[in-house]
Amino acid sequence: MRIAIIGQQDFGKAVMEAFLARGDTVAGVFVAPEKEGGKPDPMKVAAVEKGLTVFQFPSLKAPEATAAMKGLDADIGIMAFVLQFAPQEFVNIPKHGTIQYHPSLLPKYRGPSSINWPIAKGETRTGLTIFRPTDGLDEGAVILQKETPISADDTLGTVYFDRLFPMGVAAMLEAADLVVAGRHREVVQDESQASYEGWFRAAEARVHWNQHVDWIHNLIRGADPAPGAWTTIAGKKLQLFGSRKHLVRTFGAVKGKIGEITEIGAESMRVTAQGGQVEIAKVKPEEGKKVPAAEWARAAGVAVGTILGT
Repeated sequence: MRIAIIGQQDFGKAVMEAFLARGDTVAGVFVAPEKEGGKPDPMKVAAVEKGLTVFQFPSLKAPEATAAMKGLDADIGIMAFVLQFAPQEFVNIPKHGTIQYHPSLLPKYRGPSSINWPIAKGETRTGLTIFRPTDGLDEGAVILQKETPISADDTLGTVYFDRLFPMGVAAMLEAADLVVAGRHREVVQDESQASYEGWFRAAEARVHWNQHVDWIHNLIRGADPAPGAWTTIAGKKLQLFGSRKHLVRTFGAVKGKIGEITEIGAESMRVTAQGGQVEIAKVKPEEGKKVPAAEWARAAGVAVGTILGT
């Protein structure tokens, strides 16, 4: 199989290497240009080391990008973690068109932060979709889907790196084989079931302690390790990682005020929210490294009774 791959970062690199490992020909690699002063893209570095043809166009809408794709004579295009817009005149050039990876069960959770949002909203399952790219965002016909559960203590990191990343690499190979062999089906997405969410960034990851413990626990998990859920203490940012929730069932079991640190253990600390307490395993202060929460508290002179969010 002769492929053209469009992608970036570690996922794009892994997909590229998986095709090469089984003997496919990577005719060309399209990688978004790095930001000025930024680190070289891992996919680009690997492609150059392997002697592959690499293109870095500021826009895939440029005539030069279209000409480059035409010159590759590819059987299929593979989009593996692509943030650049790829127009139809570009993706339709390969003999069998182009397929794209998206880490959610489309049509739900279209958009750029489709792993964070399901966890933050307390979903119990997610997955990945291989689909046909269109001029809409994550709106094309579905070719293949794989599902995975989200446990009560899963984080963005465990869901993506342990499951959606390796599952996605394998699914791209499987879908490419089906499409090139003409054995695939294309299912139009059900718009009545569709949702779109934008970026899950620092603004979305701020903890408000007057919310329910369920929501705070899920928010921390959905932002772990990035962008990192956060609160404040004495006006400075404090990021929170490794959440566990502890529900209260009676009025008598309630401890402390909203946002109050009620317990500092050997490694973790507990903070009161509506409906219970959130146990925090690690924190990262504004000027410091990620450390066990109890270690931070002792070093910073933070005691039981301190109110977070101030």
